[in-house]
Amino acid sequence: MISVRRSLLCGLVCSAHAYSLAGTALQQRGLHATRRAAAPAMSDDEFDGTKPGTVFLFPGQGAQVVGMGVETAKEVPAAAELYAKASEILGYDLLAIDDKEKLDTTVVSQPAIFVASMAAVEKLRATEEGAATVDAANMCMGLSLGEYTALAFAGAISFEDGVRITKARGEAMQAASEAASSGMVSVIGLDSDKVSDLCAAAAEASGQPIAIANYLCPGNYACSGAAEAVDKVMELAKPEFKARMAVKLAVAGAFHTDFMAPAVAKLEEVLASVEVSKPRIPVVSNVDAKAHSDPEVIKSILTKQVTAPVQWETMMKALVASGFDAGYELGPGKVLSGIMKRVDKTAPAITNVEV
Repeated sequence: MISVRRSLLCGLVCSAHAYSLAGTALQQRGLHATRRAAAPAMSDDEFDGTKPGTVFLFPGQGAQVVGMGVETAKEVPAAAELYAKASEILGYDLLAIDDKEKLDTTVVSQPAIFVASMAAVEKLRATEEGAATVDAANMCMGLSLGEYTALAFAGAISFEDGVRITKARGEAMQAASEAASSGMVSVIGLDSDKVSDLCAAAAEASGQPIAIANYLCPGNYACSGAAEAVDKVMELAKPEFKARMAVKLAVAGAFHTDFMAPAVAKLEEVLASVEVSKPRIPVVSNVDAKAHSDPEVIKSILTKQVTAPVQWETMMKALVASGFDAGYELGPGKVLSGIMKRVDKTAPAITNVEV
């Protein structure tokens, strides 16, 4: 999602897909980015009070790199089997993609990251010690797209259905992005209130909607909106609001806002066609930072996710407050471990299992 110093980009590559803290509904000239979705009127609180011990974290869109999964598939038969299954569903071989531009498209990157992250689980499971770690995991979560990986790891959806869903989700979000001129910009070095003020100023100056769509970690927030408003945020961020920097993200559109509303129907359709079960361990939702046990509620939450901001900062702070024992980031990149360091430097270090 862009080239600047690594210490400042502890999450830019995934900023495009991480959206919000709790709050009230936000509306700027027609853009509605719900900060906290109302909990469905269902009883699905079986995971309330779970004390996280070993926690698995799965990356989102933007973590992809050309060649990911190739060596793991060669070395771990179970990972190779996952790639073979994915090829049958997708109609192409993820391991054969050597073009960055193609891999970076929303249509391809979403299933690619899902499969690579599940392959990372098999890589960890391939050793006796790693298998014990996999068995010990008692909570998981994923950054936006990564929530589907977390649900697959937790047994709420099958691997095959995860591929189908992420394929359809990527296609729907790509189509929604092409329907309007929109984008995202990551603002570094301001608190969330200042970034909200910046968005309001940019919306007023451009006459176009923009809102905070990603509360990733302290001092790193992404804004989604119309292209003109994104440009205005870039213009105002440093001189008028004293941001350290503002970086336009290499994404197809304004993810996690109402610009993605056209993708909802397609996502609802594919979710209706698959079986979602109660997860065997809690999977924390990006939408409301809660773990849901009712399959119908999970489906409902997932449809909200494409237009609702993701509460990753809230999720990480809650994880630290709970006193978790160990964390593992499974999949391409080290974005999530970097985020945790910025959330709380005293938190247990996150171990990376890359592919």
